[in-house]
Amino acid sequence: MTIGFVYSVLGIGILFVLLTFWAIFDAARRDFGAFEKKAAWILVSAIPFIGFIIYMIFGLKRGKKPS
Repeated sequence: MTIGFVYSVLGIGILFVLLTFWAIFDAARRDFGAFEKKAAWILVSAIPFIGFIIYMIFGLKRGKKPS
């Protein structure tokens, strides 16, 4: 393993962690109509690597921004 490969893997890992945290916090701020729906979207967005993708495709447009 070269040092460039290690930095690439770390960079991608940090990116996925940041996007996951963003999805969790965004789902926590939005109004989904019921607490159960909000909790479900927070759990979905917390799935490593693919949770934020699922949230961005399906959940982002379902929740309403806080006014």
